[in-house]
Amino acid sequence: MIDLRSDTVTRPTPAMRAAMAAAVVGDDVHGEDPTANELQDTVAALLGKEAALFVTSGTQGNLCGLLAHCGRGDEYIVGGHAHTYMYEGGGAAVLGSIQPQPVPTGDDGMIDLAAAAAAVKAPDHHFARTRLLCLENTTDGRVLTRDQMEASAALAARHGLAHHLDGARLWNASVALDVPPAAVAEPFDSVSVCLSKGLGTPMGSVLVGPADLIDEAHKWRKMLGGGLRQAGIVAAAGLYALKHHIDRLAYDHANAARLADGLAAIDGVKIDWCATNMVFIRIDEGLGDSSDLQDGLEGRGILTRWSGSQSRLVTHLDVTAEDIETAIDAFAELLA
Repeated sequence: MIDLRSDTVTRPTPAMRAAMAAAVVGDDVHGEDPTANELQDTVAALLGKEAALFVTSGTQGNLCGLLAHCGRGDEYIVGGHAHTYMYEGGGAAVLGSIQPQPVPTGDDGMIDLAAAAAAVKAPDHHFARTRLLCLENTTDGRVLTRDQMEASAALAARHGLAHHLDGARLWNASVALDVPPAAVAEPFDSVSVCLSKGLGTPMGSVLVGPADLIDEAHKWRKMLGGGLRQAGIVAAAGLYALKHHIDRLAYDHANAARLADGLAAIDGVKIDWCATNMVFIRIDEGLGDSSDLQDGLEGRGILTRWSGSQSRLVTHLDVTAEDIETAIDAFAELLA
């Protein structure tokens, strides 16, 4: 199957599986897993931060970060369509009593900094205490520029706020901007990065930041049930991916661009945008029900997911250039 639903569907390569099988392991809850420790040290160095913590998922990484930065009755400012706000079960509010303060997000994926500044609360017992400003890079595939990230960091500094990045796809942003990963992470106090998605590991994310913050996050990881024992088996997959799968993300970006070009040439298909490894499309209502199109594509070995007439198509490790041509031809035949 050619699975275009998400880059979370990737499977470990044979070489990655071999690295996992050969991993030296210990009890990571006690800090005794050498492979997990190596992964944490490697990611911290790659992102230019003092310390790192291996966690089970991006959601857990963001939540540990928010809980380490904020206390009960505090608030964080975040984009109204950000993953931490919309797609993580309200964990910060439910488990940390941390109030989210959403602000508008522009078409480029950047939050409205003027709205963010206006949302910072004055010292007053009537208000939650504003403690943290959060960004996301990439957002729906769109890359925030260095200038945008530095402007956000400056705003946070002016108001005495911590600065967190949901960098689930930071690796894609790094490749798209042609800068080292540390350059994307530099404007932030803490960053959560995923090892699954585009890098193709079976699970795991890493939270990086100052040593004292990571120590606090370690406590929250334990409370959230994220303490693993022989974590080196999955940490080894992360180490392999960091060595072999970052630079190849440019191939995914090129495949997405080709997919967008090919679909744009089909009557009735509109490309909303294409950025990094994501293509957002919609089909004209006159072309029929998207569920029929979804079924037809699946019948040709292509998996997609639709919301009404819209779909997000994602390229990744398991999608080849030949697969892209197959998908374009299938769309053209079914929509003819």
